[in-house]
Amino acid sequence: MTRNLPITFILITVLIDAMGIGLILPVMPQLIQDVGQTDISGAAVWGGILSAAFAFMQFMCSPTVGSLSDRFGRRPVLLTSNAAMALDYVLMALAGTIWLLLIGRIIGGVTAATHATANAFMADVSPREKKSQNFGLIGAAFGVGFVLGPVIGGLLAELGPRAPFWAAALLAGGNFVLGYFVLPETVTPERRRPFKWSRANPVGGLQAITALPGLGALLLVYFFYQIANMVYPAIWAYYTAASFGWSPGVIGASLAIYGISMAVTQAVLIRWVIAKLGEAKTVYWGLLYNAGTLAMMAFVSDGRVLLFLTPLAAFGAVVGPALQAVMSGRAADNQQGELLGVMSSINALGMIFAPLVFTRVFSYFTGDDALFFLPGAAFLLAMGLMLVSWAIVARASTRPIGADAP
Repeated sequence: MTRNLPITFILITVLIDAMGIGLILPVMPQLIQDVGQTDISGAAVWGGILSAAFAFMQFMCSPTVGSLSDRFGRRPVLLTSNAAMALDYVLMALAGTIWLLLIGRIIGGVTAATHATANAFMADVSPREKKSQNFGLIGAAFGVGFVLGPVIGGLLAELGPRAPFWAAALLAGGNFVLGYFVLPETVTPERRRPFKWSRANPVGGLQAITALPGLGALLLVYFFYQIANMVYPAIWAYYTAASFGWSPGVIGASLAIYGISMAVTQAVLIRWVIAKLGEAKTVYWGLLYNAGTLAMMAFVSDGRVLLFLTPLAAFGAVVGPALQAVMSGRAADNQQGELLGVMSSINALGMIFAPLVFTRVFSYFTGDDALFFLPGAAFLLAMGLMLVSWAIVARASTRPIGADAP
């Protein structure tokens, strides 16, 4: 049990990170209106600015944080992150102006960059054959947190719009205390790598990592895959309301179904799939599977059918951990933090642009000027990105992307 405490800490860190995102979602409109003295339209504009600031800082800081963890170790970076996360939520709970909320989201983006360090820690302690399984546990923890966050946040909102922030601060602070006592250092002195600013930024880190054999193409696959998956949070609420007239309660329940299914997939199902197919073939067939479910969602005409498809779509989440494991196996031990920092930056870059693109596609195909009415058009764009990712992997099949290439 003691041996598993560090991994438990990592999973709790990711869980709290995801909960923190979902916890504050139900109260952000009201809080922004209160501190900004604005109406709901103005609050929506500021909400977009706050989200973009969060994602931009995560994009900029992920390679830096990853490189710092390669130089100084995972323990100090993770503990500092948890402490900063707690202080960030306290700041937002006390914020009396919109500018303090903006500062809070900037700090939050920096602390979210340590998601890469959590993945690097898991890579450090995982045997090669268990990396995808343990990366799946991280994905499952994030999925559970994303399900629990909005539910708990909605309940706490009854106590006021600032209550969820205090709850998130307590969770992050408690996890810092746990980590202080149970988290070991996994980066030994001989594995540490000098910190260089030329590599500790999104461009420099990407150049260094893509120089490794086979990683450039795989990072491109990861980029398109991540953007395609962001179609769900970007348009789900609008799509289901426009197509089926779903209420906020039904929309929330459908998102919970998706989150729970994704957690089960990454905690349980992925072990069976990778045992049968191997990591590389899981990526290959998983991308095709995702493209198929996205195509079906684009044209579904019955809300009950969509609810049936929702958990099936979540099963496609086997691709992420398998792809991470393949890439992790191609990087040296002292480059794990840098690699996963670059991957985190790629994810954050998608978080900046994907919602803008997918919502614009949705807006056009549900507007009066559209050639035809198709609320699910954004799913077709996401399907296209999945197929581009699959094509890159298929092209590499003659030059294996992993030990068990398709």
